[in-house]
Amino acid sequence: MAVVIDTNVLITANEKHPKAQGKCVLACIQALEEAMADTVLMDNGREIFDEYKRHCSHKGQPGSGDAFFKWLWDRQAMLQHCREIDITPHHEKVFEEFPDDKQLETFDKSDRKFVAVAIASRENPPIKNASDSDWWHHHEVLKKYVKIDFLCPELMTTTI
Repeated sequence: MAVVIDTNVLITANEKHPKAQGKCVLACIQALEEAMADTVLMDNGREIFDEYKRHCSHKGQPGSGDAFFKWLWDRQAMLQHCREIDITPHHEKVFEEFPDDKQLETFDKSDRKFVAVAIASRENPPIKNASDSDWWHHHEVLKKYVKIDFLCPELMTTTI
């Protein structure tokens, strides 16, 4: 099975999110452990990988997000663990594969790469989200295009 993981999952697993408590942190750690048994989908432009690199250490310490990033770093060329999906830059939507939907015009441009990868993969992988409420604010529209797994519903501004 394939999975797309928003960077906030790694950050939360590293206990770097100020509002994330034990249950949320554990859910993120478990999601990362499960992802290591799956295939993590990334973009061919390496934007996701580079974002992970800005927030985590490829030395694997001190947190669980760092350990996951080291695992990914060491296996980035192994197709059974990490696969790059071709996505195409677009001057307005950021990525051609991102839905052309007026209701998504306000969706965070920096998160569009995750949606584009999930759609372009044609595998309907879940996108793991821990703490970014923008996903929740747009979930009714997004769910027409992708599956989102909210790991920390208590961090969403609206109750799930």
